Amino acid sequence: MTLTAPAPRAAAPDPPPRRRPGPWRASVASGVAVLLASGPVSAVVQGTGWLGFAGAAVAAVVGVGIVAGLLVPADRAPGRTVAAVAAAQVAAVLGLLTALFTDDGAFGVLPGPAALADMGGLLAGAGAQINVGIAPIEATPEILFLVTASLGLLAVAVHLAVVGAAAPAAAGIPLLAAFAVPAALADELLPWWVLAAAAAGFGLLLLATDGRSRQFPGGLVLVAAAVAVALLVGTLTAFVGTSGRFAGGGDGEGAGSIGLSPFTSLRGQLNRSTPSPLFEVRGLTEPAYLRALTLADYQAGVGWQATRPGPGVPAEGPFAQPPVPGTPAQVTVDNVGFRDYWLPVYGAPLALEGLTPGLFVYDEDSGIGYTARPAAEDGWTQSAFLPAPSTDLLRAAQGEAPAAIYSNILGVDPRIAGIAAEVTAGAATDFDRALALQEYFTGPGSEFGYDLATAPPEGDDALVEFLTIGQVGYCEQFASAMAVMLRTVGVPARVAVGFTAGTPVSDYRAISTADAHAWVEAWFPGVGWTTFDPTPLTDGRAIVPPYVEQARAEAAAGAAPAVPATPLPAAPTPAPDPAGTPAAQEPGSAPDAAAAPDPGPPLWPVAVVPVGALLALLPAGLRHLRRRERLAAAAAGGPGAAVAAWDELRAESADRGVAVPASDTVRSAARRLVREHRLDAAAQDALRATVTAVEASWFGDRHPDRHALTGPLAEVRAGMAGGSPLDLRARLLPRSVLAGFRRSARGDRVPDDGAAVSRS
Repeated sequence: MTLTAPAPRAAAPDPPPRRRPGPWRASVASGVAVLLASGPVSAVVQGTGWLGFAGAAVAAVVGVGIVAGLLVPADRAPGRTVAAVAAAQVAAVLGLLTALFTDDGAFGVLPGPAALADMGGLLAGAGAQINVGIAPIEATPEILFLVTASLGLLAVAVHLAVVGAAAPAAAGIPLLAAFAVPAALADELLPWWVLAAAAAGFGLLLLATDGRSRQFPGGLVLVAAAVAVALLVGTLTAFVGTSGRFAGGGDGEGAGSIGLSPFTSLRGQLNRSTPSPLFEVRGLTEPAYLRALTLADYQAGVGWQATRPGPGVPAEGPFAQPPVPGTPAQVTVDNVGFRDYWLPVYGAPLALEGLTPGLFVYDEDSGIGYTARPAAEDGWTQSAFLPAPSTDLLRAAQGEAPAAIYSNILGVDPRIAGIAAEVTAGAATDFDRALALQEYFTGPGSEFGYDLATAPPEGDDALVEFLTIGQVGYCEQFASAMAVMLRTVGVPARVAVGFTAGTPVSDYRAISTADAHAWVEAWFPGVGWTTFDPTPLTDGRAIVPPYVEQARAEAAAGAAPAVPATPLPAAPTPAPDPAGTPAAQEPGSAPDAAAAPDPGPPLWPVAVVPVGALLALLPAGLRHLRRRERLAAAAAGGPGAAVAAWDELRAESADRGVAVPASDTVRSAARRLVREHRLDAAAQDALRATVTAVEASWFGDRHPDRHALTGPLAEVRAGMAGGSPLDLRARLLPRSVLAGFRRSARGDRVPDDGAAVSRS
């Protein structure tokens, strides 16, 4: 057979034979890359103990990969070996989890039903801690289990890309999970060094798996430059990762925020094992709540939502003093560890000094000072007015209501309105209704209790369950419930989020994360927003406003409350739906998030990201499996050897953008391969030998012996790789595999690969 070669070229020495590096080196590099890319976990979990557990999981995956590479040579293993190795690695991670975190595994490492149940409990416990924690959270057994399992599965995905699919660049996809998961679960900005560590790990991965030593110096320089750029960017910006989200302080310790998920932040701050200092307040003449923001938007089945305040005016003021009795105060706030969108203020601010000019604005309608991005002022001075209206003034309050959003009860369960109506049945004024509801939660005969360890309700309606079954919670549940109940009896209300008065220390009050709190503000015309606190605190942090003390004293003395001359309108009931039935939550709908703990950051990235990475690698994995099966069949000899060898060469050509038309004979196809892939002399001789074997098998029933095609086939493939190298896209999305997918989608008859070649 004669093949037509391309135009003569200057003679060049034959390239050295291409030699694939040992699988142990690629396996080790994949493990090191995972550990270097896991740096963001340090922003989520306290301490460094998690690194030992993660290292054990990665070592188990790498060890299985090395043993598999030594026992089963890559060039001889069938395609199913890749899946078997991955399954063995997953089993190794599972065995390690059993040994480290359960007591029910057979022989210590074989998980049975009891061990799997223990793992499910650990995973659920980790989710609960994430829901109420604020980063960095404590390295409990549950959190260590989650980190170990997640990084173990990531190591399997990276090893599959690097060793199984021989595509180290594609490993960047699963490595992104090491950034995505902590960024999804942590509110604080990631430290600058994580980018440099990840760049170094990925560069090591590419260098360690490249068998051509002459590229090592240049690759090393390139990786070093990438790490240097990462270090420079990190130094200049001081963070990477979660820009635009609310954040704690730079070191992640002792920092606080309320951010855009107020209830999640409240739970996280209150559940800290060691409270972190936030403010030192001087000049406060009496205990008062420090308000950061208010929540007006209540959505049944969802809960209270933080919304953007109104346009506002410069926070420096001055602002008008409310026309009610009260106490002025000149308060100095030193910021110790608070960074947020919100500017905490006392009562009604009259003026603010010491702020960065133009940074904060103040919306008088919502009572919120805010900025467009999280900020940490060193401190400020506030001229504050602390309203203290009398009970007579509050009972006589009449006039226009505030915006309709403060009265919205659309979709509220009728049972909640029924409880509120029953509690306030004897109250003649809005103030007495508010007082009755507060006493319902905090009075001497109340059946409600305060407990930070309250489990999230699981009934059809979390708010109804809290009021009727659980009756135990903390500020989130109490404030949420009272504000909704006030609205159902006709009193506009909102939830305020901020801090209690803190602890007296020398000449100042110290406010820490332990003082995070939520309370209720009710609207009284001519008076404004007035504070009520329905949380039955027992640790001395509760603040009883003077009008509540006065009302209690009046009740104890038997004095009848004054009733205004003009009758107040009857309390509205929830609006009926179009069918005429009360608006109620649909069966099976989501529980009311106002009483149930905010679900917090989702856990789905922990499972979805590795699975998504595996799916992204599916085409490359299928191509790798088919290649190994064909190479194994060609090496085995016999009737199918020639066909397998030829199919593999056509697939290699298709991957490099040169499909073999159906009209081509074997020899015309061979000439196309020589021309398009610029095969050198050695590769042409090997291709000639392969074509001869194919023709002999097809037409003469003379089949190759065992290993007769191994050498020629390897030489032709090496020549194609040298003349038409594959880029990253072609490795991740092999054309030979995609062509088969397209034909399957059209319903065409799917040949083994590419277009069939004529035997004529």
